[in-house]
Amino acid sequence: MSANQAIQTGEVWLVGAGPGDPELLTRKAERLLQQASVVFYDALVGEGVLALVPCHVRLVPVGKRSGRHSKDQKTIDALLVEAALAGERVVRLKGGDPAIFARAAEETAACRAHGIPVRTCPGITAASAAAASLGSSLTLRGMARKLVFVTAHARAGEALDLDWDALADPQATLAVYMGKAAASEVSRKLMSAGLDGGTPVAIIENASLPDERVIRTRLDLLGLSTRLALADGPALLLIGEAVRRPADSNESEFVPAVQANRVT
Repeated sequence: MSANQAIQTGEVWLVGAGPGDPELLTRKAERLLQQASVVFYDALVGEGVLALVPCHVRLVPVGKRSGRHSKDQKTIDALLVEAALAGERVVRLKGGDPAIFARAAEETAACRAHGIPVRTCPGITAASAAAASLGSSLTLRGMARKLVFVTAHARAGEALDLDWDALADPQATLAVYMGKAAASEVSRKLMSAGLDGGTPVAIIENASLPDERVIRTRLDLLGLSTRLALADGPALLLIGEAVRRPADSNESEFVPAVQANRVT
């Protein structure tokens, strides 16, 4: 796609909206929003990003927020196909990057099954925005040689089935998407697999947005910290030595009162 090429009628673009801050939207993504005739957007897409969509473009909310889906995936697939077959210029706007925990494969397959051209515009993922807010690197020479992305979102009624032994790597940084509800289980399973309870954790709620909150804690206090310190925004968990608070930092570590008052 050349710099000035428009979205074709009957074409679908999966576009990454980034973590929420409209200034973190790519120039290509903004141009695609300007050229669309309809935009199907997730609940996690920031209001500032939606404000960049011209008023003549039809905006269609399709939910996709953990525990509060307004449309199931098959319905979303059908909406994209229907709009493209009707000759619309379709943008499917997804929070973060479309290729990371965003169900892009299902939507791509649905479009291709009907002969609809579908392309992807990447976006900044939440872990990158969270690391920028922390002023941290997600990798550290000699200490964090590996970066692992996992999602803690499981289907209703299903256990969180992850390879905990592989994830409990003290030389890795673990980014847990949609991890707020499962924080206690993540903490428990990682420690059972051998990861030290004192491992640093950063919890970032509403990364990149004006109401962003950063909570620094440790693995053995992760469940309590999440329950007591967060509001209702989406949160990312970053676990590992790479996110340890610098020695000269003015930030404080969150210690739940029940832990702070414990007699030792």
